[in-house]
Amino acid sequence: MTKISTMSEAYVKQEFHKGITTIEFFHRQSNSLPGIILEKLSQAIHGAGNDTETKVIILRSAGEKAFCAGASFDELIAIKNKEEGLEFFSGFAKVINAIRICPKFVIGRIHGKCVGGGVGLAAAADYAIATEAAEVKLSELAVGIGPFVVGPAVERKIGNSAFSQLATDASMWRSADWARRKGLFAELYPTTEQMDEAVRRLSGQLVHSSPEAMEEMKKIFWKGTEHWDTLLMERAAISGRLVLSDFTRNAIAKFKNR
Repeated sequence: MTKISTMSEAYVKQEFHKGITTIEFFHRQSNSLPGIILEKLSQAIHGAGNDTETKVIILRSAGEKAFCAGASFDELIAIKNKEEGLEFFSGFAKVINAIRICPKFVIGRIHGKCVGGGVGLAAAADYAIATEAAEVKLSELAVGIGPFVVGPAVERKIGNSAFSQLATDASMWRSADWARRKGLFAELYPTTEQMDEAVRRLSGQLVHSSPEAMEEMKKIFWKGTEHWDTLLMERAAISGRLVLSDFTRNAIAKFKNR
């Protein structure tokens, strides 16, 4: 894979092979998402979407444990004002919107647990294929904020009732089967090998499908989200304000000291 960005051990990498662009991200803290990773992810998705040779995109993370632990606690605790808060949380908005407007189908390869923003990535993917290890949790309320930015993507995929359950009980893990039954995951497999075979099968099939037809289908899939450029930034501003509270500072400190 071609490395796009390095931040100590964190990275975003991109690989093209026979019409398929695979975008992979990694962070040693359970694939959490600092601002630089979010920025490079949105750039990579935009780039692959505009590449005429790319027919389909696979979004994945590295490692064998968590798919994505969501927002980086180190960056959350470093936010000093509302402007910095807006800038950080707008990173999630940019990634979701990049997937939304991308004219190519984005397949999510979800190999492990998803927390917060990780659930948002899985929900934003046009078609998510997961393993039974891919439990999900929206933990934001537990640290004094809420799943404001990822909320529209999650609610769009699983409905208001299931979204409100996840958002309200911020400490409870839901099983991958729960996520599949609610519509977050399209397919679920016992092993990583079976999941990867399913990803290969679908991506290989889509490579031979009509790019124009897939682009038009994607417009239909995302109909009604045309206002998300504005909506998600408004949501980012809410999170950016709440993250400055003493409650959030103390909650994050407790999590980091565990």
